Amino acid sequence: MNELQPFDAADYLDSEEAIAEYLTAVLEEEDTSAFLQALGTIARARSMTAIAEQTGMSRESLYKALHADAKPRYETVQKVVSALGLKLSVQHN
Repeated sequence: MNELQPFDAADYLDSEEAIAEYLTAVLEEEDTSAFLQALGTIARARSMTAIAEQTGMSRESLYKALHADAKPRYETVQKVVSALGLKLSVQHN
């Protein structure tokens, strides 16, 4: 019998375009928890250790900051976004 593996979006974030589309879709949900989880998923896809080093945070602190129930400071979110090579922008509807 074949056992199903749990779905992990990080397995499919293998290009800049895929990452941008994923984060854009999550932002459209207007859900802070989903946004933090998405950043964490992208960080795992890119190497959580490397992102932690670039932000000056420990891996454990980074995991905690990107947990769905976390309340990270804006500065932390901005460091992570920058370390991921991403840029957030605002558009008028």
